[in-house]
Amino acid sequence: MKPVQNYIDLFKENRALVERGSAGVMNSLRDAALSSLAEFGLPHKGLEEYLHTDVSKWFEPDWGMNLARLDMPVDFAQAFKCSVPNLSTQLYFLANDAFASSDTAARNMLPDGVFAGSLKQAALERPDLVERFYGRLADMNKPGIAAINTLFAQDGFMLYVPDRVVVEKPLQLITLLSSKVDLMVNRRILVVLGQASQAKLLLCDHALAANNYLTTQVIEVFAGQDSTFELYDLEETHTANLRASELYISQAAGSKVSVDNLTLHNGQTRNTVFVTFDGRGSELSLNGIAITDKSQHVDNMTFVDHRVADCTSNELFKYVLDESSTGAFAGKVLVREGAQHTSSQQTNRNICLTREARMFTQPQLEIYADDVKCSHGATVGQLDDKALFYMRQRGIPEQEARMMLMLAFVGEVIGKVELEPLRDRLYRLVEKRFRGELTQCEGCRACR
Repeated sequence: MKPVQNYIDLFKENRALVERGSAGVMNSLRDAALSSLAEFGLPHKGLEEYLHTDVSKWFEPDWGMNLARLDMPVDFAQAFKCSVPNLSTQLYFLANDAFASSDTAARNMLPDGVFAGSLKQAALERPDLVERFYGRLADMNKPGIAAINTLFAQDGFMLYVPDRVVVEKPLQLITLLSSKVDLMVNRRILVVLGQASQAKLLLCDHALAANNYLTTQVIEVFAGQDSTFELYDLEETHTANLRASELYISQAAGSKVSVDNLTLHNGQTRNTVFVTFDGRGSELSLNGIAITDKSQHVDNMTFVDHRVADCTSNELFKYVLDESSTGAFAGKVLVREGAQHTSSQQTNRNICLTREARMFTQPQLEIYADDVKCSHGATVGQLDDKALFYMRQRGIPEQEARMMLMLAFVGEVIGKVELEPLRDRLYRLVEKRFRGELTQCEGCRACR
């Protein structure tokens, strides 16, 4: 309880400072967040949903927070020259948890009515719009990080696409963690797609300094009727980074959402995904990769709520764990009464490369309708010795053969990435990761 009380006291002592650096719409939810944090606390191992990740311990150190919104300048053009060959994106940047204006963002060309930029700015300029959606999906009525994020978040990123508008060019939001002291970052992202609209968003997390970081991230996605949305969340930080992320998605009738969660390098990560089907005929593709070594830890928890009939969900998560790293996956699919003609498939496949690596998996189905097609499965194993022997017999060195088998294993997930240039780039990044090379994008100073 001590860390919780410390954050409650910190907010009360600095409330005026927090609110001055934000906007009225975001400030309006802080009282509810304060009450929720006091009542439910932080996630810990005593909870079934957090059996393998004690997130509460992450909050025990005396983290710094930039509540005064001091300028922490980052020369994005020089510090980060990330490019995905042949993939033309519209670039936006977050410096820790603050939207960073840049020449690149100013040059982006968006269709009429589309907003992409600072969440704080959107809340100041279009409070009625932001108020309709901000905080409406994030669940603060249980232990989680939504409450503490809502309490301290002062800015973030918002994407709004009006009805029947198609954003052809993918948007890329690059977050750079940079600080001279250990830092806690509270990032908020809000995505709203109108009826029959389309957009693609790529999130890239990187760390420019070797300090310790704690990142809380809450993403709320509203997919309107017949809309199409692709979300790619790529984490390439370092072993001193702690990340707790909660993604909430509401799908209206006929909507199609694709999510790819890719953890290529990290310290300790907990990703939680909540999806609700609120309209008939909607579709979800939810995929993930986790590659770990040393003492890294990745925990993915998904909850897909089939509330209405005629919806489809497909999940595929794959882990490759080396040395003494650990992984966890808990996926639950709930098919409610009346959600007939539901089609749901959930798969978790894992490879432990050493005896010290550990994987915990718990796929779940809860069904209250009788006309459905649902399945789930999980495996934990090692590389195929027969395939490895076959490749070595044909002159392929053992290390190269192992890398090829691992790349083929995760290739099924990478192959689901719909952006072809990004898909090709991911194959290269994953190969470098398996070879033990630096995993971040070429040109990034943090790689040198």
